[in-house]
Amino acid sequence: MKTDNKKNTNKKNVRNKKAGGRKTSAAPGGGSGKKSTGKPAASPSPPKKNPGPDRSRSIGRVAATTSTGSKLRLVPGNAAGGKSSRSPKNTGSLGSLQNTGRRKGLIAAGVLFFLLLTAAGVLFYISRHYHVETIYVDGNVHYTNEEIIEMVTSEKLGDNSLYLSLKYKNKGIKGIPFIEKMDVKVLAPDTIKIVVYEKAVAGYVEYLDKYMYFDKDGTVVEASDTKTAGIPQVTGIPFDQVVLYEPLPVENQEVFKEILYMTQILSKYEISADKIYFDDAYEMTLYFGDVRVKLGNDDNVEEKISRLKQILPAAEGKKGVFRMENYAGSGSNVSFEQDK
Repeated sequence: MKTDNKKNTNKKNVRNKKAGGRKTSAAPGGGSGKKSTGKPAASPSPPKKNPGPDRSRSIGRVAATTSTGSKLRLVPGNAAGGKSSRSPKNTGSLGSLQNTGRRKGLIAAGVLFFLLLTAAGVLFYISRHYHVETIYVDGNVHYTNEEIIEMVTSEKLGDNSLYLSLKYKNKGIKGIPFIEKMDVKVLAPDTIKIVVYEKAVAGYVEYLDKYMYFDKDGTVVEASDTKTAGIPQVTGIPFDQVVLYEPLPVENQEVFKEILYMTQILSKYEISADKIYFDDAYEMTLYFGDVRVKLGNDDNVEEKISRLKQILPAAEGKKGVFRMENYAGSGSNVSFEQDK
């Protein structure tokens, strides 16, 4: 009977298992465990499905290192294909920068082209509108008008009035004797005036076959091979040497003031002396070719020169001397002693 009961129990367990019930385990020690109550077992909850990998996020792929090893390494990548999720964004940024650089380059090229075009237009206008046709010259003594014009206009762009006005504005002249500076004034786009400022030359001395020209202070300002008309030679004042741009080494420096004053008076009355001679007492004698004029000291110099202008033409072609040492103005007699 017991055997039959055991078989019946086993059959019930098999039926319960097939019906989805829970399996009962045997009690320790060979017991049958809890008895079945005969009620149907509750159906188990269905197993949860694996949702699978989330393809919206970047994950690492796991790869085995060896066939026998147990170590694993993490390989960066993307489950959807191994590409970084930021790649499209970076590519867009690079393209945007390139496009911005191209736009800036095109803008800069356009601005440069516009500036070059404007400059070319301005230069063309200046070259055509400021072409010199008429030139006036003022202040020149040692050079003719033609010589001054040649000096100013012979160089490149010398026919452009605007360029010449800028070139000669407050600029000294080097390499041209007797000229300190020249100024070009634009009277009209096609008309200019050249104003010449000559050096204040009082006279010259001969030294080592050169004509050494000096100013009112006795400073040698020019050394030339050519004698310039209208500037008197000064003799009778001893000196040992002559150095360009330095004062003549004479004992009495006041003599240069007398020379300058004399040349100014002669210029005022439009008389040109060939030479001024100083004797030991620093009394002056003027030379006009073969005619000499003894002036004595510097008293009444202007009255003497004024009178000389009136009587000098009468001595043309003669050789002799006018004695004016004691001339004191109108009413005084002037004698002329002809050479024998």
